[in-house]
Amino acid sequence: MSQSDFILDLLHKSVDQGEKLGLDFIEARYDDLQLTTIALINDIVKQSSAFQRKGIGVMAYFNGTPGYSYTPELNLEGVKNATKRAIDLAKSTDERNVMKLDFDSIPAVKDKIIVDVKKHPKDVEFVEKLDMLKRGVSSIKEVLEPTSTTGLYGEMFGEKFLVNSEGTEIYWAPVMVDIRMGSVFMSEGKQSRSFTGTGASKGLEFFEEKETTPEQTGANAGKYCKEQIDAIAAPVGKQTTLVSPLMGGVVVHESFGHLSEADFVVTGQSPIADRVGEELGSEHVTLIDEGVSKYGGLYLPYDDQGVKTGRTVLVEKGILKGYLHNRGTAQKMNAELTGNSRAINFMFNPLVRMKNTYFEKGDLSFEEALEQIGNGVYAVDMSGGQVGLDGNFMFNCNRGYLIENGQITKPLRNHALSGNILELLKHVQGATKDITIRTGYFGGCGKGGQGGLAVGFGGPNVIMDQVLIGGA
Repeated sequence: MSQSDFILDLLHKSVDQGEKLGLDFIEARYDDLQLTTIALINDIVKQSSAFQRKGIGVMAYFNGTPGYSYTPELNLEGVKNATKRAIDLAKSTDERNVMKLDFDSIPAVKDKIIVDVKKHPKDVEFVEKLDMLKRGVSSIKEVLEPTSTTGLYGEMFGEKFLVNSEGTEIYWAPVMVDIRMGSVFMSEGKQSRSFTGTGASKGLEFFEEKETTPEQTGANAGKYCKEQIDAIAAPVGKQTTLVSPLMGGVVVHESFGHLSEADFVVTGQSPIADRVGEELGSEHVTLIDEGVSKYGGLYLPYDDQGVKTGRTVLVEKGILKGYLHNRGTAQKMNAELTGNSRAINFMFNPLVRMKNTYFEKGDLSFEEALEQIGNGVYAVDMSGGQVGLDGNFMFNCNRGYLIENGQITKPLRNHALSGNILELLKHVQGATKDITIRTGYFGGCGKGGQGGLAVGFGGPNVIMDQVLIGGA
């Protein structure tokens, strides 16, 4: 018996065990993920780690009450014990569960997906990956003489199986790579810093593309760091702002995307609950969440309940169209399945989570967007912030520029962007034609104690009026 057949047999035995005990639904999923990180700090390898996350998670439903357990023991006894724990948990908490989420059966899926990777990280030696970081750092030094440099490389690949009591069998082999570059620079008593880079659900061929070579990423880090030395203070107060794909993607994800997650909606925690059909934004606002995008980003063909991920329109021309669902919330709200049940790995139960969430493109060129703004701010990159379930947000913009007379002129020092997303959407005035969506090994989304889940950020450049700009 092959290793794949052995794993499938274990998953089926878990499902059979649950069915014999009269459960409504049971699923068993297997992860075998290899994760590697390299940190090159000041030309010295400060970290080089490689580890494997491998195990089986079991989700059992009894009368609409879930129970979850997992095991790293890939044998019959380990899987039987994990299945029993999940079943016992579902049954023992059933009487106390006030939010039961039943769901109807859906047709079984049998699918096997292997991502087309031209240069798989498993086939590339460590020395070549380290060399990419060294090349990126060298490009930083061609721009300025940094006081310190950072190069980070991350990769994830492996395989996933999912089997459930409806007869579904899904296999797919995810892969992701990421490179980040940072520098610190001192000049005449002034200090500046920058950190940039990106990743993709691709192999190492991603770093051979013109805009994402290590050399280009390093040159960008040096350039952004150097220009901060002479940056000026941002204009304070409400400004017309051009928000970059990255910045706009983060704003949409953090301040609106979480509000649209149906577990927050059904419990009444979200301010957009029971508002489908209402006008929440201007006619220029269309917000999308999808698992496989032609624009790049995260590649996620199925969620962790075996639902095929599609294209979900959350807002269309300002009108709220729907929410993001797992199977239980979809049935409770009589909504279409959206494929948004996700877990960070086999040790965690799936939650309602985003995939690639972004503004849909508009009809402006970048130059036309600048001309339309006239005078304002171009917000490009961020470093943290705060958001609330009431829609209020504050993001630190660590790379931005002044727009004067329709032209980008001076770099701006660190400043804050704040407001309420439900108010801000009413002031969206347009978007550019080009869309960029990225994902990555580093960072990610956090929810319910599951931090670092890979998602896709991006979109077009978006014009927003009445954005509150604060000082450093």
